Amino acid sequence: MTGRRLTSLLAYVTTAAAGTSLLTGCGVLPGATGGSREPVTVMTWAPDQTRATNMPGMPAMAQAYARWVNANGGIGGHELRVLTCNEQNSNAGAAACARRAVHEGAVAVVGSYSQHGRAFMAPLEAAGIPYIGGYGISEDEFTSSLSYPVNGGQASLIAGNGIQLAASCRKVSLVRPDTIAGDKLPDLLNSGLRKASHRSAVDIPALEDAAEYTASADKARHRAGDEEGCVTAVLGERTQTFFDSFRRLPERERKSASSTEDGGGTVRISSVLGSVGQPLIDRTGGAHSPFEGAFVTGWYPEAGDKAWDPMRKVIKEHAFVDNRVDPTDPGVQTTWIAYTVLKQVIESLDSDRVSSLQLSHALDQGVRIDTGGLTPPLRWRYDDLLGARDFPRIVNHDVTFQVVRDGRLVAQKPGFVDVGETVLTAP
Repeated sequence: MTGRRLTSLLAYVTTAAAGTSLLTGCGVLPGATGGSREPVTVMTWAPDQTRATNMPGMPAMAQAYARWVNANGGIGGHELRVLTCNEQNSNAGAAACARRAVHEGAVAVVGSYSQHGRAFMAPLEAAGIPYIGGYGISEDEFTSSLSYPVNGGQASLIAGNGIQLAASCRKVSLVRPDTIAGDKLPDLLNSGLRKASHRSAVDIPALEDAAEYTASADKARHRAGDEEGCVTAVLGERTQTFFDSFRRLPERERKSASSTEDGGGTVRISSVLGSVGQPLIDRTGGAHSPFEGAFVTGWYPEAGDKAWDPMRKVIKEHAFVDNRVDPTDPGVQTTWIAYTVLKQVIESLDSDRVSSLQLSHALDQGVRIDTGGLTPPLRWRYDDLLGARDFPRIVNHDVTFQVVRDGRLVAQKPGFVDVGETVLTAP
């Protein structure tokens, strides 16, 4: 280990020991702020070290956020205490984290990731604890009256991906998880394709945690066709595994499957943010990555947008050697936005004590959240809800169209695209 790395590691350990107490993946971050106002305790959870999707950057971002606000007087004079929990990508783990949040007096769960909405929402609802800014992966985040989503979830991404692909693809193959949640994706993608009078995609269900996807890749490649075909895969952390299999198709297939922005191949690949992101592109070769030229639909502006500068500054100053906190990670970005919501709601209360009831009441009454251009202004009054059949709690139905160019995710077109009407018309 070099002297520089050792010095950085010692600095981080010292900082973490002074500001954080960690117990088996779950920790408490006390701050040090003055004043008579009571501390505010919240929880952030996400899966870590599991076989499926892992999001360790989300609790780490929450801890960095707490260090930042507490170093600057807290939130409206309240010390922010962050509990973190590994929900282990399981019903039991998600329920255990929710029960712990109740037991330890959390007034909100903020900026978290879990596919197991039914398991965690029931304990939170029973205790009246709001779920603010979940990642948007579970259906319950868009149905529970105590959930306040900051993005349009998978529904908006997939519907938007259909619109994005309709402009460039003659035929589309969709590879998605063979799960109950995955069963909803074809209708959403097709709603986007139909908006441009495009034919429906070929639906290819696949195992969510397979070790390889050769058969699915071969089927997707052939069904997309040789002329302006597109293969989009939405498999979470296994999306890389799928495209590894896709890239290893026999020589004739590889020549057709390789694609670039200027049309160097006939089959384009695509996905959505969360299944493909900048960290994955970096790990797989940057400009030489198999994702070069891929279409990607996201919730937020590209990672290089100036609107992310405040988050980057906090990460630089308060998570400087924590490699879990990647500012290009959509999980980290979602947690930042969720804590932005929490901060502004608490400040709007101007109260010596903050309760879960106060938070949910303020959100229901329409406190307006400015995220600095990362999303449209957010409010959760009844009139602000999209009201889609399966996703009634969506308030932000904007997406962004991005493309991988020279190893970087950049905007394919500027600004946001509103897919609310498309989500509403999905079967």
